[in-house]
Amino acid sequence: MAVINGTADWGFVPLDYSSSNLSEAFYGSTANNLKSANDPLRYQVQWFSGGINESQEPSASNWDSATSSGDVVNVIFDIIDYSDLNNLKTIATIKKSRDIANKRFDTQAPASGHRFTINISQIISDQLSYSLCPINKGTWQSTMYGGMNGGLVMQDNVIGNSAGTGNPISNYNVSKNGTYINIRVKATFQVINDDGSIIDSTTNITSEKVSYINSVNQFEKNSLYYPSTYRMDISASAKNSFLSRCPNFTENDSPLNYSFQKPIREDEQAEYLQFFIRRAYSDDIRNDGSDDRVGNIGLYVETFLVDGTPENQFYMRDFEDNLTRTTSGTGYEEIDDYQEAMFVQNISPYYMNNTSNLIGLSKSGTVIGTFPFWDAYTGNKITSSTAYYRVSMSRFSLFTSPSGGYPERRTSNYNYYTIDRESAKIPYEFVRFHWLNSVGGIDSYTAKRDIVEGLTISRDVIERKSSDRTWYQVNSNDSGVELDPSLYHSDTMRGGDIYKGGREVTNVNAERTQSVYTEPLNKDVAKWLEEMMLSPNVWIEMETDATKMGNTRNPYLRPSDKEYIPVVITNSDVESVNQENGLVKFNIEYTLAHKVITQRN
Repeated sequence: MAVINGTADWGFVPLDYSSSNLSEAFYGSTANNLKSANDPLRYQVQWFSGGINESQEPSASNWDSATSSGDVVNVIFDIIDYSDLNNLKTIATIKKSRDIANKRFDTQAPASGHRFTINISQIISDQLSYSLCPINKGTWQSTMYGGMNGGLVMQDNVIGNSAGTGNPISNYNVSKNGTYINIRVKATFQVINDDGSIIDSTTNITSEKVSYINSVNQFEKNSLYYPSTYRMDISASAKNSFLSRCPNFTENDSPLNYSFQKPIREDEQAEYLQFFIRRAYSDDIRNDGSDDRVGNIGLYVETFLVDGTPENQFYMRDFEDNLTRTTSGTGYEEIDDYQEAMFVQNISPYYMNNTSNLIGLSKSGTVIGTFPFWDAYTGNKITSSTAYYRVSMSRFSLFTSPSGGYPERRTSNYNYYTIDRESAKIPYEFVRFHWLNSVGGIDSYTAKRDIVEGLTISRDVIERKSSDRTWYQVNSNDSGVELDPSLYHSDTMRGGDIYKGGREVTNVNAERTQSVYTEPLNKDVAKWLEEMMLSPNVWIEMETDATKMGNTRNPYLRPSDKEYIPVVITNSDVESVNQENGLVKFNIEYTLAHKVITQRN
């Protein structure tokens, strides 16, 4: 089998560390394993052999029959999905000839070697969309397949793989999670033989694994690469953020030190925190320099009275069931370090008050055998006295510390929520929006002011020949004898058919248009909320006969009478800052994505 002359290595790649030569050419390094699928994602292979430069052609005369090696002509890039390590999938293959030659600006001397560069951004962004957790569910079924995701539509013509009637749950045509993907790029080489033919070589190199999510970096908000603050990682000091730009977070421990508390109503069933966990371990969590392994991870919820007095404390752990685990060499079950996946957790007051899947502060047992070791929480949750609550991520050591107990470490910012107890103005229900935000998660907001609803209608009209209005069939003969009614086969026979003809509507096009105003917003909140206007995917919560049927038929998958209904935001402009007036209000104008269905003529 053939190999390449010389050597080949990676040049530009989305992931690189400070030890590489790239870090000397650019500010910092790109040592962040979480990237935006909508940024340029360049992979470059550099080939060097015996003084060949970029202006020189590969030659058959350079074939070495002793080593079966030749000059590189093409590089074949395989883009491989590593999200499921048991089922690697090549999602695209690109064959690339060498780049246009680089020449020095002063001497015009060409650079040494050959370079082969591709940009896989469009391929990766086409793989990603969104993933919604069903309303009133604690988390989705798995990280790999997500919730109600924006991938390819499933072909529901297959319901099973055995028996004449099939099985209730299909093993076929199921789309994976639309929110993240783990990618490695493998480069193989084609070389020129001594007879001038192009043949495959066995030489190959594979890039580092990088995670991509459906985010968009903003020039005025982000650095050139995706900020590591949104990546839950192993660091002991970093307090990472959930996937939202809502300004209701702070790193400070004081419950009264915050800039904004996001309003949330007690009857709202879907308030989700979405987050990406790269590594589940936590550096030196036992504080003895020897171990950082983790046995449990939960979202810690603390409720407070209006004066800031602590009220109740408990943990939300639905998402923890989606963490992959392993049994260590010492026989302990622990959470795998490298998760590299997207997770979600419902933290709405309604869900907290109506689920038994909460855990308390105490941990059972003195010796850990099998995890999880959570105790059920039986105390109060969100009460009539609760003014606000905050949520953060906690990790627990697999082992006890030398001083006893299982060390706990907070590894995220605090997110703050205030309880909104304003009554809905029946029959004008408040409008609850959800949307794919700029950092690749799902945000939500309830608008409550001046709700308007109507229809926008257009008609397709044609001109048809009018009926004969001159002749009407009589109902009696010349002697005045009425005709036998059984002779009439149709009410439309013979004349007088003026109920049709002339201009005629062949089709009615109708869209249900709605609008609602927000509360007065300060600058930071308005800047966050304007993301809804920029999002390609927006939904409102709606309860209909169809959504109630879904809850009746399968309350496990659809645990609410409400479902997400897609809408199209129709605002052509929005004012998010007004120095003269101070606070601003958004008028959100939208139409249902599912059009009003009308008959065709």
